[in-house]
Amino acid sequence: MPDHYDALETRDPAVREHEQAAALPGIVSRAMTAPGWAKHLKGIDPKSVNSRAALAKLPVLRKADVAALQKENPPFGGLNVTAPGNARRLLMSPGPIFEPEGEGKDWWGSARACYAAGFRAGDIVHNSFVYHLTPGGFILEAGLHALGCAVIPGGVGNTVQQLEAIAHYRPSGYVGTPDFLKILLDTAEKTGKDTASIKRALVSGAALPASLRDELGKRGVAVLQCYATAELGVIAYESEAREGMIVNESVIVEIVRPGTGDPVAEGDVGEVVVTSFNPDYPMIRLGTGDLSALLPGVSPCGRSNARIKGWMGRADQTAKVKGMFVHPKQIAEVAARHPQLVRLRLVVGREGEQDSMTLMAECAAPDAALEATVAATLQSVTKLKGAVKLVAPGALPNDGKVIADERKS
Repeated sequence: MPDHYDALETRDPAVREHEQAAALPGIVSRAMTAPGWAKHLKGIDPKSVNSRAALAKLPVLRKADVAALQKENPPFGGLNVTAPGNARRLLMSPGPIFEPEGEGKDWWGSARACYAAGFRAGDIVHNSFVYHLTPGGFILEAGLHALGCAVIPGGVGNTVQQLEAIAHYRPSGYVGTPDFLKILLDTAEKTGKDTASIKRALVSGAALPASLRDELGKRGVAVLQCYATAELGVIAYESEAREGMIVNESVIVEIVRPGTGDPVAEGDVGEVVVTSFNPDYPMIRLGTGDLSALLPGVSPCGRSNARIKGWMGRADQTAKVKGMFVHPKQIAEVAARHPQLVRLRLVVGREGEQDSMTLMAECAAPDAALEATVAATLQSVTKLKGAVKLVAPGALPNDGKVIADERKS
């Protein structure tokens, strides 16, 4: 099957539904051997969770609550079945949220996404996702290794050094954020480094506007994207059809009304809730905080699983900027350090095909020195650079919005 990773991808949807429903009692039962899940799902009979409708009756665990659970019961909030000492890696994402990586081939479920993007055995792929503590680099590397690809562990930063590796090894592909791929190509153009070998890319962790995808395509790189989180691995991915993101075979995706666990009608925008069948670190109805919608029908590429429109915003106002999550509580921390600020609003946008952010803050006595000090605090708290604009009291809307994501897909 040269066009598909395996036969699971082209199953009759009714067969998939039946097989996943049959597997649900086992994964719920296994999850409940962990104290965190036993408490969260108290009173639930795993045998009764034998359909999508039955699954929808279980409580949603909000991703925002995972960090609190981990503080109460380190390291993983009692949500892990496999003991930390038996994991392959112990990782940490911004938040902070801590995640394990277990043993086994393609533990994060990224091989399908890599295969759909055109990667095959024997390919050399440059990986510019973060390797230090966070899972990003390992998520994609595991899938590429499962396919038989060689990986250049570029990580982030050190652009010139990464270009030297690309020019020397001549990889056929790239995985990383779309923004950094553009930086690599722009810098190569200025410095005369050869990146012509890169013909395809699988990107994630940042917005991929149509304008950026088109620009990268004109520069010889065919770009597809996938949707992943540290708790779940790859949730969905694009194929060459580029008609929505196909749900991964290792998860069940529901779209629910934000703030509830109630599934919405097909096509309605709601929060992405995911159940994973990972035996080491199962997730039962994890609310990602991301907004999306289910598309009708199946993909023209032949993969028959459900499709989502892709990332459509955050249900909890958290925004992903340059691959890093920025949370409302971080903006509150900036405000706490500068009591002269009244109301704050972080505006996330795009400038020069790069994510940008500007902190708007009401202040009775604004001055340039204070703006610079607040900007330094913003960078310290979020680990991202952003502009600061101080405005008069009452200038910002009193709508409760702390983070305004104004990027257009």
